[in-house]
Amino acid sequence: MTLAMLLLAWLFQIATPLVILGDRLSVFIRPKPFFWIMGRVGGYNHLKQLGVGSSVLGQILVGAIGGIVYGLVRRKRGDVEYRWTFLIFVALPLAINAILLWPALGTHYGGMPIDAARLITLLGLAISFLPFERVLVIGFEFLTSHGQEKTAAPLEFTPHLGRRAFLFGTLGLLFAGGTAAIARKLFRIATFSYDGTQYKGADVQAITPNDQFYCVTKNVVDPRVDGGLWHLEVTGLVQHPHTYRLLDFNSMEMIDQETTLMCISNGLDAGLMSNAIWRGISMADLLEAASPLPGAERVRLHGVDNYTDTVPFQKAMTPTTLIALKMNGTELPDRHGFPARAIVPGYFGEKHVKWLTRIEVTKADAKGFYETQGWGPNFIVPTRSRIDIPYNESWIKIADAAKGVPVKGVAFGGDRGISRVEFSSNDGESWDEAKIDYPGTKLTWGLWSFNWEPDDDVDDYTLVVRATDGEGKVQEFEEDRAFTSGITGFHKVIVHIFA
Repeated sequence: MTLAMLLLAWLFQIATPLVILGDRLSVFIRPKPFFWIMGRVGGYNHLKQLGVGSSVLGQILVGAIGGIVYGLVRRKRGDVEYRWTFLIFVALPLAINAILLWPALGTHYGGMPIDAARLITLLGLAISFLPFERVLVIGFEFLTSHGQEKTAAPLEFTPHLGRRAFLFGTLGLLFAGGTAAIARKLFRIATFSYDGTQYKGADVQAITPNDQFYCVTKNVVDPRVDGGLWHLEVTGLVQHPHTYRLLDFNSMEMIDQETTLMCISNGLDAGLMSNAIWRGISMADLLEAASPLPGAERVRLHGVDNYTDTVPFQKAMTPTTLIALKMNGTELPDRHGFPARAIVPGYFGEKHVKWLTRIEVTKADAKGFYETQGWGPNFIVPTRSRIDIPYNESWIKIADAAKGVPVKGVAFGGDRGISRVEFSSNDGESWDEAKIDYPGTKLTWGLWSFNWEPDDDVDDYTLVVRATDGEGKVQEFEEDRAFTSGITGFHKVIVHIFA
């Protein structure tokens, strides 16, 4: 059964409980305990590995218990009709999984539309449960039939039974080896190598190269969408639902738009933030063509990986909210959402749904994946700034410092732009205006620099930066803002000047 599931995932991109069980359960874990668990196991990637490993072991344990129960029933009652074994070991697990995992069954990592993916996932489950039932029943017959022919006594270990058990066990080990081999192949293409990719430091560029663009994903294995299978549906509270294929966008007006994305979990000193030039179409064009109905308050965006998130309807209708098809002049990389992703300027990265497959117009009470988990309620990016160099706890000789210490970093104001950046070397007691080397646009970060000339004293200095957005609001620490809405505050770096 486990081997069948791994084969279906590897060869046909079909979702299985080994992975989607985590998607289904994680929405019920609130952010604080979620972070506590993540900290205990050593990070998000380790949590994913633990989740998948636990699912595999749990599945094998449940299967083993099922085999024991079947063996006891056979020993007590004799033959069990095929219809009963099919109902108990195929139909019943299929029904239970359908009920428990229904919200996650629309997952298909190859890009099938949600409704079709739901049927394919159920078919995959049936294909996986059937060999379990057949191997269990036929294996039991294989192990015990000869012993029953030779003696009327209760089943016991005999030399013949021992040989059959050895052969059957050897076959089982071969299957186990195949399962492990496929699991290793899936592990190698898993997201563990790039989930949580950060972009920061001395080499930060105005436009982030695609292969260095920050990346966060809930998935163990990200989708690799087949453009020929992929559809984009516009559904929900609309008068004219519509489905688009990739070729349909060739005749539509494209927009080039530079926009910065930042993760809601980005720390004050972290690099879960990057900037790119996106090319795509306005989401408003597709929504207007579908004729939204009265009561349209939010738009829920669906990815092929069962990820969802929502934005206000009016935000979706803003001209700068895009369905991006290209990134920095090339088609979207797989890990950044090929063939299409949402770009929602001014909102945290989780709103920029990747591998977009459905745009659903809904009422006000609609929620997405992380919203259900408890993130928010504020998803608008606050004004933030960061010092990239010098690094925290740097030691600089006073002779070198006398020549000037280059200080560089980034500032970001969501969709409000950056109008001013200030630098302080005394923990904010006084401020000097920094130079904005790359002002960007209203939708992007700005890159800034300052040539710091410390006092002639050997001392420890606390460097701080603050930004002013394009609307004139100065960056601040919002004491009453929950971490689930993104943290605020000032990035500080300690520098030691020594003789």
